[in-house]
Amino acid sequence: MQGVELRAKNLEQLQDGVFDVLVVGAGINGAVSAACMAARGARVALVDRGDFGGVTSQSSSNLAWGGIKYLESFEFGLVAKLCASRNHLLRSFPSAVREIRFFVGHEPGFRHGRLKLFLGALLYWFIGLCKTRAPRLLSRADIAREEPMVRVALTDGGFEYSDAYLQDNDARFVWNFVRRALDEGAACANYVELLHAEREDGVWVATLRCTLSGKAWVVRAKTLINTAGPYSDELGARIDVRTEHTHAFSKGIHLIVPQITRSKRVLTFFADDGRLFFAIPMGARTCIGTTDTRVSTPESEVTPEDRAFVLANINKRLALATPLTEADIISERCGVRPLATLRSGEAVKDWMQMSRKHVLEVNEQRASVAIFGGKLTDCVNVGEEVARAVGSLGVAYAKPFATWYGEPALARREAFFAEAARCKLDELTPNTSSEQLSARLWRRYGVRAGDVLAYIAADGREANLLFEGAEHVRAELRHARAHEMVSNLDDYLRRRTKLSMVLARDVLARAPGMRECAQALFGDHAASELAHAFGEHFTSVLPTSDRDAGAAL
Repeated sequence: MQGVELRAKNLEQLQDGVFDVLVVGAGINGAVSAACMAARGARVALVDRGDFGGVTSQSSSNLAWGGIKYLESFEFGLVAKLCASRNHLLRSFPSAVREIRFFVGHEPGFRHGRLKLFLGALLYWFIGLCKTRAPRLLSRADIAREEPMVRVALTDGGFEYSDAYLQDNDARFVWNFVRRALDEGAACANYVELLHAEREDGVWVATLRCTLSGKAWVVRAKTLINTAGPYSDELGARIDVRTEHTHAFSKGIHLIVPQITRSKRVLTFFADDGRLFFAIPMGARTCIGTTDTRVSTPESEVTPEDRAFVLANINKRLALATPLTEADIISERCGVRPLATLRSGEAVKDWMQMSRKHVLEVNEQRASVAIFGGKLTDCVNVGEEVARAVGSLGVAYAKPFATWYGEPALARREAFFAEAARCKLDELTPNTSSEQLSARLWRRYGVRAGDVLAYIAADGREANLLFEGAEHVRAELRHARAHEMVSNLDDYLRRRTKLSMVLARDVLARAPGMRECAQALFGDHAASELAHAFGEHFTSVLPTSDRDAGAAL
């Protein structure tokens, strides 16, 4: 089924009968909620006025960490919960969520001494039940030997500890939960907004509108779940559900630059203003950030001041052959963290001490649930908590203990790798790839990896790279077209893949694979999609016959 057809089918399903649950907002909170409840037998509808994972969930640090920094605010319960969640993700998604070492450089005069911070890392390890490698205290000599890129003269030593990271991008992680919900029978659609909803005779009557076609219709559901992230207050007002909690917003940015060190560790520093600051490995790229700036609205953008802050801090602490400048920035990530806070609470005096925990509010009278805050690390708990809350509102689950997350059973994995070996898949791995094709396909597609393998088995050219400088192969494009509900190029380049994060927009626009990509996904509408995505750059990927048509758009 082509992506357009898959979406059309789900739009039809959204107009059929009464759902048990209508989930509004398809970031990580909405995706796990839909996957959990659908797997357990509820009739679930999931909609988002943008793309799946298209707001906060596409702008994280790609880390699944236990929240070591929350030790400073003595939130030991939160740290214990996040560490348990991190460990659970490591067990449940061993191919996609992996342990990674964090190097931390300590500068003299910092508000906490090096030994105190190391003891904090030990406490963090114990709170995490010692499920990762133990922390190490590092001398200046250790740093000079192991991380020669670090300006050791600025430090009096450091330490290292372990946390976890996503091998793929965060929005891809979200999509895989949406895909799970679809496989379990949920009706899911991106670019569908909720215009209005009210309770009538014990049922929510909601008016939805497709933002692509403008068509509106009514859907009915027994319960309504507000997982709109930074826009949950706006949605709550629209459906007339008042809550005790609201959101405060923290803007975080990351800059993606060419690989600055071959270190497989996350290089961690305390920036000039005392905030944690990372250089995160990203294959042939490095992701630098994040900032933590209080803002008043969910809308955010990277400012010149943000770029200057990140570049100045990394240049100060790493002995780069040539200091990084704005010209080195390949792409940028920018989003807001919605932080749960009481509407009646006192103003937060110390922004950095504000809790990052999530909160659920259940309104029994209105048969609704709203979630405030939330972290990718804690996503499994969020899905379970929302499912329990919906159960308390009267929705019965036919399969209350059904598994709804994690990689497929070992037998499925062994069968895939056996078939991959029979087809000699790994012999087709591009020379520039960081991993074998079999490992890549299993990690990204799980039970559907065999479908991608089938394309390659039928035509070995399907294992060729789609874009130089990235690891995406042609067969993955074929799979996305059929199974991943791609509605525009940005869905594909930014969220189903991380192509637009590792390749600059002008490089993508000039790449020979760009036209093939647009043609495969959108057929006769390829020229208009290229024009929309790349503006003046798009003509570079079109043959002359298409340029006049494109210019008239």
